[in-house]
Amino acid sequence: MIELDPNAKTPLYEQLYAALADEIRTGRRAPGTPLPGRRTMAAQQGISVNTVDAAYQMLAAEGLAEPRPRSGFYVQKTYGMLHSRTRRAPVPPPAASAPEKPAAPAPLYDLSTGSVDTALFPARSWGRIQKELLYRSPELLQRGEMQGDAPLRAQIAEYLSVYRGVDCTPEQIVVGAGIEYLLGCLAHLFADGMAAIENPGYSRTRTVLQNSGIPCTPVDIDRDGMPADALEKSGANLCYLTPSHHFPTGVTMPAPRRAQLLAWAAAKPGRYILEDDYDSEFRFDTRPLPSLQGMAGPDGPVVYLTTFSKSLAPGIRIACMVLPQSLLARYRRDFATYANTVGRFEQQTLCEFMAGGYFTRHLARMRLAYKRRMELFAAALRAALPGVELDGVHSGLHFLLTLSGAGGERAMVEAAARQGVRLRGLSEYYLARPELCREDTVVAGYSALKESDVQAVAEALAKAWR
Repeated sequence: MIELDPNAKTPLYEQLYAALADEIRTGRRAPGTPLPGRRTMAAQQGISVNTVDAAYQMLAAEGLAEPRPRSGFYVQKTYGMLHSRTRRAPVPPPAASAPEKPAAPAPLYDLSTGSVDTALFPARSWGRIQKELLYRSPELLQRGEMQGDAPLRAQIAEYLSVYRGVDCTPEQIVVGAGIEYLLGCLAHLFADGMAAIENPGYSRTRTVLQNSGIPCTPVDIDRDGMPADALEKSGANLCYLTPSHHFPTGVTMPAPRRAQLLAWAAAKPGRYILEDDYDSEFRFDTRPLPSLQGMAGPDGPVVYLTTFSKSLAPGIRIACMVLPQSLLARYRRDFATYANTVGRFEQQTLCEFMAGGYFTRHLARMRLAYKRRMELFAAALRAALPGVELDGVHSGLHFLLTLSGAGGERAMVEAAARQGVRLRGLSEYYLARPELCREDTVVAGYSALKESDVQAVAEALAKAWR
């Protein structure tokens, strides 16, 4: 059992991550072996599953662990092989005249984009609803509907209609354990297709589609998103977009460009747009534009995808897609024997959480909290780093930070790491033609940043890039 201190200033997930990372690096956990399941580890340590998931995700981000779909997390084989080789043939220490460069300290502040502030999670109301369901609804222990429980799909349809302009019925909604799982299902429906994906963009999307047999071609975006003429030239019949808040640049696709892309999809049979409504909940100046799906209609050439990972927590693996009527019959035929991948207690908890008005109030509180954090962080950075440029602060939970003369992106990331700040360079998100990347630019996420740490992070970055 790993010793964790609940009274320490370091969060429990960071303590667990550090302990497991040490075990992996020292070889006490052999390469290729599975880490305990998240629920098993949570029970052993007396902590929440979300805490364990956060630690495991950090291990994966560091390359120490490898997530495997429907199997769990495993000690990274590549790291283990390098580690074992190093143990068998240790490198002699450098001469005294050439001291070894000190390693960067463990990160004190995480500005990555995959985390959320778990303190904002509505644990009391969520836990109360789930506990009541456990005692009063034992039928939820039985297998549910393949597309997800009907009451939840009805709640999602109502929410998407009111807040995102999605035009659908509950019968068109499919609930699944994360966007990756749903993309795998879609890949089956488009088995002979090729997908155009945004460049820069989310590399995991390409990985999932290509692993599922869908070749991908990156298409360079401009200040309005993916250009329709470049999409036409790509030869793709599928198009994966994040029009509400492009990742990572923060571009919001304007209505004329949306109309052009819908015209591209309608021009030939078999063309579809996969609309990932990424970060649409977090817009701080005006309401987001209605979805592409809503513009196309219930049987238009758009598959709408969204997740509750950012609005609730990454460890709560609930996402959904809205299928056009033209694909729904085939989906039901091909996946008729599949069980839904989201537990029914979690489905019904979310259903009652939405029906009782808790979800919309929770989102309102999150927007206020994150807007305040963004404003504090932006002000602290501008004061500490004269000449800094911040782009994309109007929406989402990250922005681009550009500081000319800071030595270049790679030097900026490495210098920040030496000051205990983890962030990533913009070029890491270019799937092709990284030479197009804006210079001296990094991606700064603030969703997991405590307000009490904002000033310290700004000062650490000023010291790193001075």
